[in-house]
Amino acid sequence: MKNKEQHIIELFNFDKSQGEVIIGTDEAGRGPAAGGVFAAAVYFKNKNEEIINSLQNLNDSKQLSKKKREELFDIIKMNTLNSVVCIEVEEIEEINILNASLKAMKLACENVIQEINEKNPLILADGNKLIKDFKYRQKYVIKGDSKSASIAAASILAKVARDRYMEELDKKYPKYGWGHNAGYLTKEHLEAIDKYGLTEFHRPSFLKKHFEKQLSLF
Repeated sequence: MKNKEQHIIELFNFDKSQGEVIIGTDEAGRGPAAGGVFAAAVYFKNKNEEIINSLQNLNDSKQLSKKKREELFDIIKMNTLNSVVCIEVEEIEEINILNASLKAMKLACENVIQEINEKNPLILADGNKLIKDFKYRQKYVIKGDSKSASIAAASILAKVARDRYMEELDKKYPKYGWGHNAGYLTKEHLEAIDKYGLTEFHRPSFLKKHFEKQLSLF
C-alpha cells in the first residue's frame, strides 16, 4: 500500500508528465436531487517542496473526511489560481445535469485561464467527457481525482464549496436534512418531500421516478 508521501508525488508527477501548464477541473453535485452543481478549476502556480508537504492528504475528495477536506480547501485556495462555479437548479432543469456540469467546468477553467494569461494550457477534466464548445486543449482522465494533483485539488474545492452551500440552504429549509445529506435522496429526504413537497431548490427531473412510484400506490 502506498504511503501518503508516495501518493502526493505520483499526483504531481502525473500532471508534470502532461505538460508545463496544467489546469485540473472536477465537479460536485451531479447526483443529488436538490441544489446546484459545482465545478472547480485549479492551477498550481508553484509546486515546491513546502506545498507538496502541506498537501500530503490530497486525494479524491470522496476518500477524505470532512475535516481533512476543510483543511485542504484552505491550503489549495491560498497556493493555487482557482475558480469555483455553481450552475443553479433552474438551468440544470433547462439544459440537463450533464450539460450543466460541463458548463460549470468550462466557466471555472476560463476564469483560471484569464488569471494565468496562458494561450495554450492543457485542461485535465475528471471523468469520461470532454468540455463542450471549448477552444482550449483538453483531455479527460477517468478517476482523475485519484491520479492528478490538479484534478484532486479541484475535486476538494468543488465538494467543500457545495457542502457549505447546502448547509446554508439547510438553514432556510431545515426539514430536508440538506446539512448532512447534501441533497441526495436519502430515506429522510424522500419522506420530507412526501410530507412538505418540493422547494425551488429541488430538481423535479430527478424525482419523476419517485412520484411515479407514489402514484402507482393509489
